[in-house]
Amino acid sequence: MAKYVYDFTEGNRNLKDLLGGKGANLAEMTNLGLPVPPGFTITTEACRHYLAEGALPEGLDREVEEHLRALEESMGKRLGQADDPLLVSVRSGAKFSMPGMMETVLNIGLNDESVHGLAKQAGGNDRFAWDSYRRLIQMFGKTVLGIDGDLFEDALDALKDGRQDTDLDAGELQRLVESYKGIVRDQTGDDFPADAREQMRMAVMAVFDSWNAPRAILYRRQERIPADLGTAVNICSMVFGNCGGDSGTGVAFTRDPGSGRQGIYGDYLQNAQGEDVVAGIRNTIPLQELERLDKRSYDELLSIMETLENHYRDLCDIEFTIERGKLWMLQTRVGKRTAGAAFRIATQLVDQGLITMDEAVTRVTGDQLARLMFPRFDAGADKRRIAKGMNASPGAAVGKAVFSSERAAELAAQGEDVILVRRETNPDDLSGMIAARGILTSRGGKTSHAAVVARGMGKTCVCGAEELDVDTAGRTFSAPGGVVVNEGDVISIDGTSGEIFLGEVPVVASAVVEYFEGAEPEDDLVKAVDRIMRHADGARRLGVRANADTPEDAARAVRFGAEGIGLCRTEHMFLGDRRQLVEDLVLAAGAEDRQAALDALEPLQKSDFVGIFQAMGDRPVTIRLIDPPLHEFLPDIVGLSVKVATGEATDKDRALLAAVKRLHEQNPMLGLRGVRLGLVIPGLFAMQVRAIAQAAKEVPGARPEIMIPLIAAVQELECVREEAAAILAEAGVGALIGTMVETPRAALTAGQVAEAAEFFSFGTNDLTQMAWGFSRDDVEASFFSRYLELGIFGVSPFETLDREGVGRLVAIATEEGRATRPDLKIGICGEHGGDPDSVHFCHDTGLDYVSCSPFRIPVARLEAGRAALSDTDSDTR
Repeated sequence: MAKYVYDFTEGNRNLKDLLGGKGANLAEMTNLGLPVPPGFTITTEACRHYLAEGALPEGLDREVEEHLRALEESMGKRLGQADDPLLVSVRSGAKFSMPGMMETVLNIGLNDESVHGLAKQAGGNDRFAWDSYRRLIQMFGKTVLGIDGDLFEDALDALKDGRQDTDLDAGELQRLVESYKGIVRDQTGDDFPADAREQMRMAVMAVFDSWNAPRAILYRRQERIPADLGTAVNICSMVFGNCGGDSGTGVAFTRDPGSGRQGIYGDYLQNAQGEDVVAGIRNTIPLQELERLDKRSYDELLSIMETLENHYRDLCDIEFTIERGKLWMLQTRVGKRTAGAAFRIATQLVDQGLITMDEAVTRVTGDQLARLMFPRFDAGADKRRIAKGMNASPGAAVGKAVFSSERAAELAAQGEDVILVRRETNPDDLSGMIAARGILTSRGGKTSHAAVVARGMGKTCVCGAEELDVDTAGRTFSAPGGVVVNEGDVISIDGTSGEIFLGEVPVVASAVVEYFEGAEPEDDLVKAVDRIMRHADGARRLGVRANADTPEDAARAVRFGAEGIGLCRTEHMFLGDRRQLVEDLVLAAGAEDRQAALDALEPLQKSDFVGIFQAMGDRPVTIRLIDPPLHEFLPDIVGLSVKVATGEATDKDRALLAAVKRLHEQNPMLGLRGVRLGLVIPGLFAMQVRAIAQAAKEVPGARPEIMIPLIAAVQELECVREEAAAILAEAGVGALIGTMVETPRAALTAGQVAEAAEFFSFGTNDLTQMAWGFSRDDVEASFFSRYLELGIFGVSPFETLDREGVGRLVAIATEEGRATRPDLKIGICGEHGGDPDSVHFCHDTGLDYVSCSPFRIPVARLEAGRAALSDTDSDTR
């Protein structure tokens, strides 16, 4: 029979799939002999069964009861016991950290009798007992019973009447408990459950249910966490930070998660329970202040932090509670960090001898590198600073101030840049946090919900800006000096300095982009990037090329580390003032007109190629022959029809309309384009091949590769190849001739196609469209969001390669193509070439190179190195 429950003494950190990250790490700390309250973990397998079957698995209740009895024996008290109660917390814990996205219930086991026993345990501290009881009803009511949390908050605020929650006395808290029980009764029709075991059982199911809560689904989608993992549930004996001034709770990091610099970083809150810190209901104090309040606990905490960092060999995020002077460890995990911190910490750990450079490369990601390439504020620009908060997550963000997540999502959907402004955020704000350019809060510290989630998403965040008076209901905030910012006013926030500016502050290129452009690495961050990039380049097997159509793009690609051009789109060269020449060619009445148009185009094409070859030197340049959907180069049929109908048309207009009607297509993307156009219009491809050959003769070292687009049958390729090879031979120029594999039939007949092709390049944009049977231009706005909500897509197949479908076509074509031609060169040149996950797929499938836009080249280089070094089932997700 399956085992669904593990004591903390039974697990270890390698069991995250089964015990979740929190449970595995609680077990690991227990094994290390650290002060962890006793408890046990219900596995992710139990959750998956519950979500699939709608009921707890057979035998789970029995296992939970056995472990609970063992816990009661070890603690010398029983759950819910009236005179000496054991209380427990019920907390979620997925394999990958999802801060605040799922549920937690503290103080399980309290009722109208055991609350007095809890007060007795605390030496007659009635205030502490009633405070714990009101917290249970509030958390249980919102989390388990689904009651609107504002009802509890409003009752608490009315009682506080402007005071802090710590100012409420025992009598007031007892009255609040009665008020809360009334809310439960009014909202559910039932009394708050007094049976402690029933409380625990209901809380466990609520945690399981929270795996599929909208905010958890949204977060998983944002972070690309698989939806089928499920969450574990951790049941832990309670320790209390709300016992008075000698108690408290805090969050600590072994290094600064914002910058990566070593030191003491964290927040502490006296007389509080754990959720108070991340909720931001009171501003915390810096962790260093704990030394003054409780030096013994402070010193013990620093020793444990050092132990954990050396054990995990990484930045650790730690939750702790001090109960009447006794330190307890409630959680540790490899901490989320900003992109800059990730690179700094990786190289620091190398220098400390804790990890190798190979490991350092796997500790950072292409997504993090991309964030470092975002712009920053211009230090020399005029700007009006109105306040300063904590620099929770770096970056430069400019946008309209909005005061609700709903408004942020609404304006972002309309293309507006927004800054989400809140007193503090909570998990229900996730949709607005995703939509916003940046997040600004007036409360909370570097470990608040806003800070932790923003760092995980790479969003700019300034939190704890106490100078701001935020009125979310009135949609405004005020700052010192009489400054008032209303919803819609533009503000700028600097997540690196914590500064808040009125109006738009200009941005400039990041130091990392300047490094890739050729500047010498100077600051410690750029030096860390340089070290990791050099090592990744030395480790990777995949080549990295650029998608570039102009000499300027080609030169930039070389600076960013491109080893060639994987896709030069020649149709882009025909736009603008050359459009008329292509129109003349397509609409030519006879051979003479057609040749005149070709003769006019050839020297222009040659000039284009000369510039690109010069920029690339001796690097290979794959040139795709013209592949335009025909409608892009034809006059607008509607406009011409109107001119003819209104009598404004010339003879030429009427002739054009007749020709356009003749060539009009219902679905141009599947019509006369690519190789079909080259075969239908005599001389078109020949003109391009001659231009390539003549340009290559003028540029010493030029290495052209000619790519035939959109073939579906080897015979199409053979027809073009024969003519192209003859032109190249006549010019005395050597060039590979290959094809772009972008139709499913080409992929499935790759063995035949390879008989005529010297290389394949997968055009995964079109291959994705044809494999899925939809047009990217039409469907992304119409139903993709719904497909993501329903889980049909985990991520858009145009963003990350669909491994099961499109990826299988790529794998089949690669295997069968090389069976025919073992030395077949194979690459990918769709947008997926710069996507981290897709790069790993290309490595695993045995491709020779990926090709992407110039600014994604560093990302592809890094991910190609990571792919070569590990499978990256990384704790830094």
